Amino acid sequence: MFDYNESFQSAIAALKRERRYRTFADLERKAGQFPHALWNSPGGARNVVVWCSNDYLGMGQHPKVIEAMCTAARTMGAGAGGTRNISGTNRALVQLEAELADLHNKEAALVFTSGYVSNHTGIATIARLLPDCLILSDALNHNSMIEGVRAAGCARQIWRHNDLEHLEELLSRAAPGRPKLIVFESVYSMDGDVAPLKAICDLAQRYNAMTYLDEVHAVGMYGPRGAGIAERDGVMARIDVIEGTLAKAFGTLGGYIAGSSAVVDAVRSHAPGFIFTTALPPAVAAAAIASIAHLKVSDVERMGQRAAVAATKAALRGAGLPVLATETHIVPVMVGDPALCKQASDLLLERHGIYIQPINYPTVARGTERLRITPTPAHDVRLIQQLADALVSVWQGLDLPLGRDYRYVERRAQMLAAGG
Repeated sequence: MFDYNESFQSAIAALKRERRYRTFADLERKAGQFPHALWNSPGGARNVVVWCSNDYLGMGQHPKVIEAMCTAARTMGAGAGGTRNISGTNRALVQLEAELADLHNKEAALVFTSGYVSNHTGIATIARLLPDCLILSDALNHNSMIEGVRAAGCARQIWRHNDLEHLEELLSRAAPGRPKLIVFESVYSMDGDVAPLKAICDLAQRYNAMTYLDEVHAVGMYGPRGAGIAERDGVMARIDVIEGTLAKAFGTLGGYIAGSSAVVDAVRSHAPGFIFTTALPPAVAAAAIASIAHLKVSDVERMGQRAAVAATKAALRGAGLPVLATETHIVPVMVGDPALCKQASDLLLERHGIYIQPINYPTVARGTERLRITPTPAHDVRLIQQLADALVSVWQGLDLPLGRDYRYVERRAQMLAAGG
């Protein structure tokens, strides 16, 4: 007889052999004390500082957001009660979609239960509705985008990351009248680099292609009203579809797309990932509205984050740590080995009360394993210095190189890719 359980155990064992098995830290965030949390460790609860949260601005702890959520739950209950088609379209959700459309200066917006779902089902549905669509996808796009491209069932081509010449080469090969969909991100979450949005829009216009931009790691933080890199760079009107999340800088839960009324209505009417899933609860929608509305007019959080990011980068570089240079709020400290990356993370947590999750393959390429640090406005000078001192202690304890840049990690990754 076939041993089903053995197959699953073998799959887990393979991950452990490759040092890719992931463990979760049981954390309790402390309302009003961000970025501090309780770690429910095997030895009991301990206070820790979280340095890798995607709640980039701490809005998940903001009094306005919490109060909006509690008020909505008290007045409308905990759940949505159904799909959007079957009793789940609540007033808070309708208002949230209007708020998002206004944020991105688009005709309409559509909310999904997560950013993963909005990418996966958004890309797949849009491409399927375009006859003989050719999808052109950046090589470093998020897994949700990759899976959306695959689910579309259309012809697809991968262009080298942020390589405009390669993108134009692929566009020029396609028939002029063929529908083309360029899918890319603004801020890439692991390396922290930014796409050349204006140049991509220029190519899309030249070759009559549609643009789909993932602003997940930019909304809330960039642009005068927090609409993202496209707003900051003045090209928001040139992007056909903007996808974002409510679960990072806005501090709540959910994903969305914003675009023309025709695009949004077509996705609403044809996307299985929207039609057949329960709607976002009204309390979550209300909290998201409060967060977006606040960040549209407040620059305090963005200024605080920029200051903390600059101070963190300076402190870590000054300590000789291998910090990957980025122009964004993402601060990768390169390790280059999965086992050492996990050990570094464990030591930070167990000895120093600092939580930074290790980032290993397949999230990043083999040989480029790292600690991904995301400073927030709540990480003050004292916490930054504690982080730098703890990292130096861990680096010394693991005999990792200090006083060198990250290029040694790049060279190791190239060797691994070449089979060395």
